Amino acid sequence: MKQIFLAAFLIFGLVYAEGLSPSKYAKLVQRGEKVALKLCDENKLSQIKSEQLHDILQQIETIKPCITLNARNKEALAYFLMAGQSENLTDVKGEMDVPKAVKCPVCGMFVSKYPKWAARIEIAAKKDIIEKHYFDGVKDMMKFYIFDIDFPYDRSKIVHIEVTDFYTLKVINARKAFYVVGSDVYGPMGNELIPFLTKEAAQNFMTDHRGEKIISFDDITPKLVMGLDGLEYTE
Repeated sequence: MKQIFLAAFLIFGLVYAEGLSPSKYAKLVQRGEKVALKLCDENKLSQIKSEQLHDILQQIETIKPCITLNARNKEALAYFLMAGQSENLTDVKGEMDVPKAVKCPVCGMFVSKYPKWAARIEIAAKKDIIEKHYFDGVKDMMKFYIFDIDFPYDRSKIVHIEVTDFYTLKVINARKAFYVVGSDVYGPMGNELIPFLTKEAAQNFMTDHRGEKIISFDDITPKLVMGLDGLEYTE
C-alpha cells in the first residue's frame, strides 16, 4: 500500500509541477525551506542529488532526512531541494539588506524601494575594506560590470556579484544564476534580465510570462544589455 501511495504521489507531483503558477511555486519553495531548517538533518539532505521532482521525492523516502512529514510538507521540501537551495545552504542567503540611502550608481534611483530587484557587487577596495554597490536590477548591475570606461574600477578585485532570485527573493550568486530575457515582466528600469537559482525555475517563469530565452551570466553581452534599452551597441 505504501508503494502504491508513493507512486500516486509522484505522478501527482509531476503533473502538478507542469501547471504550477509562479506564486504557488514561490510559496512551496519558501515552505520547503522552513521544513528543511526545522525538521530535517542538513547532512542527510545534502545526500539528495537530483533536479527531477519525482527522483527527489523517492530519495526523501529512501534517505529519510527528516522526521515524519505529511504529504504537504514533503512536497514543499521536494520543491525546495529541486530549487537547489539544499546543495549548499550557505550559498543561498536571506533577502538582500539594502541601506535606505543607497542609490544605484548607474541610474541614481533609491535601490531600497525595489527589494525584489536588488543586485549587488562587492569590491575589495583596500585592506579589510569592502565597497558595496547596489543596483535596482540586473541590467544596471551588468552595465556597471561590463562598461569599464563609464565605470572605472579594478574588476579583478570583485569579491561577490549577487542578485535576487525572482521567486524566493533570496540572494544568490549572480555567476551561477539563470536569467530569463524578453518576458512580459518589467523591472524598475523597464526590460530586465530576471534571475533564478535554477534552470527549472527559469523555465517555469519563461513559460508563464512569455520569455524569449534562458541565458547564463557569461551569455550577458554589451549588445544584449544595450538592446534591453532599445539601443544599439557599437564598440
